[in-house]
Amino acid sequence: MSPLATVPLIVAIPVAFFVVLGATLTLIGALGFARLTSFYDRLHAPTLATSWGTGATIIASALMFSFIDGRVILHEFVIGFCIVLTTPVTLMMLGRAALMRDRTEGSDALPEDMRRRRDPAADTPAGD
Repeated sequence: MSPLATVPLIVAIPVAFFVVLGATLTLIGALGFARLTSFYDRLHAPTLATSWGTGATIIASALMFSFIDGRVILHEFVIGFCIVLTTPVTLMMLGRAALMRDRTEGSDALPEDMRRRRDPAADTPAGD
């Protein structure tokens, strides 16, 4: 008989809960990415889904495979640690790159107080 056929309810319920939680958080992040209009608004939803949605799925996987193998499985948490570590870093780098681009190009996506003011005197040659 397969080990999957003999999973007790005490293990199956938390695993199912974390799988559904992870899938729901990922769906919410995807919907937020699709529905939000500004680049800056779109930064937050997918990173939240990546961090928390992946975390819930990793917990479900660790619980299930720890039961199947009969020993504690922790290598999934190394993957989760890498994802949780790199997601905010990429968010900040993307946000800063977009902010620099929008400031230098004078984009209307930024609020007025965040735009750099160009000095018209700096545009004239020094000898004039």
